[in-house]
Amino acid sequence: MNKDVQFKLFPIILAFATLLTWCSSCNTPYVSKKRGYFNIELPNRSYQKFDQPGFPYSFEYPAYAAIIRDSTYFDSAPENPFWINVDFPQFHSRIFLSYKAIGGKAFFKIKQPDGSFKDSVGINDFDRMVNDAFTLTNKNNVVSNSINDSLIQTPTGVHGVFFKVGGNAATSKQFFLSDSINHFLRGALYFDVTPNADSLKPVQDFLQVDMDHMINTFRWKKASK
Repeated sequence: MNKDVQFKLFPIILAFATLLTWCSSCNTPYVSKKRGYFNIELPNRSYQKFDQPGFPYSFEYPAYAAIIRDSTYFDSAPENPFWINVDFPQFHSRIFLSYKAIGGKAFFKIKQPDGSFKDSVGINDFDRMVNDAFTLTNKNNVVSNSINDSLIQTPTGVHGVFFKVGGNAATSKQFFLSDSINHFLRGALYFDVTPNADSLKPVQDFLQVDMDHMINTFRWKKASK
């Protein structure tokens, strides 16, 4: 075969080879790939004590977290100065802690038909606050696939309930602590990201241990006379 014939046949041969390659790739079995997420570096555990003068409670919290006083509640001041947040900047998350004195005055925001909120005053009744804690947790039913609650009874004599919410809920871990006579505290873990149970699981599992430690070291202070 002379060079002219070879040159004329070269495009045809190239096209035929390309077609064979394409056809063979069509028959290649599809292999699914596991979904991947960014690697998250978890800090070494160490704890420090929160024991501020005047506060009715104390507990130990992670050294890689920061305590920030909660200054707003529906764009107004909380009903007492003992509402704080345990912030985890590296995880874009925080644990909201709201404290109420049983039998004390309760300030509520009641939503009006026009979307605004009206101030209302009541009494912090223990049974009502327990029911509110369950109600707030059950509001996650729309996006959760499970809600499990378990009783809390710590070595320091603190009692309460811990809630684990499955699925892509805004807060998957909530709890309340009380002595049923004087004190009531509610906690909730939030992430400042779009909720995704799969991607957040490593951090959620890590912070679960920290929350357990906070609860097990939690103490109510005796009122000063």
